[in-house]
This record gives sequence, structure tokens and C-alpha cells, in this order.
Amino acid sequence: MNQTRIDRRFARLREEGRPALVTYFMAGDPDMETSHAVMAALTKSGADVIELGMPFSDPMADGPTIDMAGKRALAGGQTLPKTLEVARRFREDDDETPIVMMGYYNPIYIYGVDRFLADAKTAGIDGLIVVDLPPEMDEELCIPARDAGINFIRLATPTTDEKRLPKVLTNTSGFVYYVSMTGITGSNLSVDTSGVSEAVKRIKAHTDLPVCVGFGVKTEEQARAIGVAADGVVVGSAIVSAMAAAPSPEAAADAVSTLVTGLARGCASARTVVSA
Repeated sequence: MNQTRIDRRFARLREEGRPALVTYFMAGDPDMETSHAVMAALTKSGADVIELGMPFSDPMADGPTIDMAGKRALAGGQTLPKTLEVARRFREDDDETPIVMMGYYNPIYIYGVDRFLADAKTAGIDGLIVVDLPPEMDEELCIPARDAGINFIRLATPTTDEKRLPKVLTNTSGFVYYVSMTGITGSNLSVDTSGVSEAVKRIKAHTDLPVCVGFGVKTEEQARAIGVAADGVVVGSAIVSAMAAAPSPEAAADAVSTLVTGLARGCASARTVVSA
């Protein structure tokens, strides 16, 4: 598999000595214009990788914040082709920032795997996170995606034990997404970073891939603490919440910009404070 934008971005960040800021939002929430405005604001504010959510009517692992974002997007007429169009329009101005589509398999299956991969590649998609496709189903999408030059990114959790982890990492590329708390996304739990370093070390014993950690991160301080050990800090629900509270696309972009600027500052300083 040839080097992707994801590979190049993490190589650059290793040289810079800082973790990636990986940002998620739901495409089409609440409309296409907001998506375009927010996606542009993410990179201008310091996001290194963008996870583009694919709305789905029956999500299994999404908390209330992202679940409601998906419902708003679907109510506004968002479809998989329109989500690809969000990426395609973004690529008109930015050909370097990696885009990872994240969601569930059903919309891709209905669309047609071969057609989807061809259209995703044309739209400038670099990676996929499909949360309901286990390694045992790699032939469905993971291997075809790899053959198409698109990274397939797998999730690991605190319950992924030493026996299961090598299977999870088989055919995984781009990076590993470590969801460092059990339960649904965006859970209102306090952030305890004490186990992040050991978890990252455990995963890295099985792979050379970057390990990005999602942890319900909301603040600059949390991003800094997680970024000490992780290769990337993943933020989703906080961004979606900021968008939901905004009265217009412009206000949504401004709110996201303020939040992400702080998070990026935390990531940028993560390695400089480790010995302080």
C-alpha cells in the first residue's frame, strides 16, 4: 500500500515532536453549509486530522450528543453522496489534511462497496473507521479499502486483551484509535489520564502504528495531559456540542475555532511540559 496523507501527516508530526489533534464532526449537521464552514475552521484552528461522521439512523455506539447530531443531519437530508461531497469541496482548498470517514457499515453496504471506495478515493478520503465491522469481516471492506489505497483504522478499548489485540491490529493501517473508556461515546465521565501511558505502551508492543487516544477530551489541559504519551488526541463530542449550541453556520465555525485553538495549543505543548 502506498503512503497516504495519514502516513505523511504522522511522519511530519514525529519530526515536530508533538501529538496530532484529531477532530470529529458529523457531516450535514445541521446542513451542508455548516459542514463546509466547520471543516475549514478545523484546519485553520490547528486540527491535524479530520474525522468526518457519516450519519446513520441506527447507531450502536454513539452517545446522546453524536446520536442527536446524526438525527439532525438525516432530518436535513444528509446522504452518503452528500457526505462525500463535503470532502470533495474541502479538497478544492486543502490537499494535505487527512480525512477519515467514520460511521457504520450499513450505508456503505447499501451504496455498494466498490462504488463507495472509488467515489471516496476520488473525493479525497484517506481512511475509514467503521465501528461495527470486526476483524473477522475484513473481506467485506477492510481489505478492499487497503487495496484501493485507503487506510482502515481499527478501534481498541480497555477490554481488548492481549489475545484479541493482535487480531484487531491485523490489516489495520494509518493509526490505531484507542477508546480509553468503556461505554458510549461522549459519556459524561471525569478524565483520568493515569492509564493512558500504559495502554499506549501495551498497544505499541504489537504495532508500529501511531496510537491516538479518545477520552472525552474537552479542554486544553486534558489534550496536553493525554498528548504526553499518545501519538494523537481525538476530540469529537465537545466539537459537536459547540456546533449544536451555535445559531448559524458562521457562529458554529467560530465556536469550533475557539475550542480547537485551545485543544491544538494543548497538543503543541504536551511534550514540552513532560519534564517540568
